[in-house]
Amino acid sequence: MSQIVLVRHGQANTGARDETEYDRLSPLGHQQSGWLGDHLRQKGDVFARIWTGTLRRHIETADGIAAETTGEIARDERLNELEYFTLSQLLADQHGIILPDNREDFVRHMPCLFGHWRDGKLEGAPESFAHFENRVSDALNEISALPGRSLVVTSGGLIGMAMRLTLGLEMAAFCNVCLSIQNTSVSSWLPLEGQLALTQFNALPHLDTPDRLFAQTHI
Repeated sequence: MSQIVLVRHGQANTGARDETEYDRLSPLGHQQSGWLGDHLRQKGDVFARIWTGTLRRHIETADGIAAETTGEIARDERLNELEYFTLSQLLADQHGIILPDNREDFVRHMPCLFGHWRDGKLEGAPESFAHFENRVSDALNEISALPGRSLVVTSGGLIGMAMRLTLGLEMAAFCNVCLSIQNTSVSSWLPLEGQLALTQFNALPHLDTPDRLFAQTHI
């Protein structure tokens, strides 16, 4: 039976203000990845294949997890994150809406940004909202057609889009899901009758002990 296990990358550079600066793990991000790898090995998990995006934080997370596999590791740019910092700069330049520096305002910023992006109101966007949606759908459908369990190391926006595609989420719910996804969290899907069925979302079994609660991070 096929199964897709999506893992969000470890904590990245939280002080970044552009795509390049953000794209590396923090020391805690490396630790989170190692703890997840330890957990998977203790369970005896072996994957038929491992997939990552082509971003540095994806590859560093997968290397830290070092999950056991009977196949190869595939790098696929369809599994890369949407360019949030790039889109945010376009929103600021074209509509005067500035990327906030605190979580409370960021919770309001995301649906505003995604709404402008979906409606084609960000001239020069690196990709359209529809393109992002379609590439995620294409990648997940291709992976789900393969036999065995696939471990996919990716980003929160992509996992949120997987939830949107699976559950038919409207924009507000899609944004709320994206905001809730924690670093190195585990989410799983099974293909059923030609569709993906969610079996687990945002689990942190490797961080669910009193001495590791501090490592449960969103950003």
